[in-house]
Amino acid sequence: MNVANLQLEGLLMSVASINNLLVHKGVLSIDEIDRALQHAEDSLLDDARLYEDMSPSNRDAVCFPLRLLQLANLAQSETEIPPFSELARMVAELKQPYNEKG
Repeated sequence: MNVANLQLEGLLMSVASINNLLVHKGVLSIDEIDRALQHAEDSLLDDARLYEDMSPSNRDAVCFPLRLLQLANLAQSETEIPPFSELARMVAELKQPYNEKG
């Protein structure tokens, strides 16, 4: 596996852990984090460059971190977050055909 991919995996799980802590300390709610991540994805997908310059698989790659963090946020318990491999599988299973939003 590419070292950069491993670094991104670590970074994503770190952010997911921080989000979990923010929720359980009462700083933010699961819904607030979900809305923030959805807003970030919507902003990315509204960028015309994504549709003019990128293939659907590249657009999915750009959105993957946000989608993974959303799933980690929604699937968290008080003490843990699902492992990266499970979250990545969930992102793939929920992906819309032809990169359509829905």
